[in-house]
Amino acid sequence: MKNKAKNNAAEAPCRVSCFNEELIKDIQDSLAAEEELQHLAEFYKLLGSPVRLKIIFALGKGELCVCDLAHILGLSMPATSQQLKLLRQQGLLNHRNDGRMSYYSLTKPRLFEAIQGDVTFIEKG
Repeated sequence: MKNKAKNNAAEAPCRVSCFNEELIKDIQDSLAAEEELQHLAEFYKLLGSPVRLKIIFALGKGELCVCDLAHILGLSMPATSQQLKLLRQQGLLNHRNDGRMSYYSLTKPRLFEAIQGDVTFIEKG
């Protein structure tokens, strides 16, 4: 009986059309544009891979070649290159060649700092 009452309460629409109109308007006005939110969601999706996060953490320490990154990640060179390509396509990595060697670095070092802050947030709960 209690479960049925809870389900009905959860399904019932709010009976008040707008309790705090000023606050609602302020929040609506402060929300990012739909297009910006879509870009942010895609960005978070890109960072949703532990492998790509490891790449960002590694490159937060400085420029590395693909072979060093592959060793750090425990992946093959092609698998590492695939992940680097995804990050590079989104403008997160710089790339340079030196002879036969390919080097990568972060385009925005603040990204590393932000993700470090997120790890601290998760650790401290």
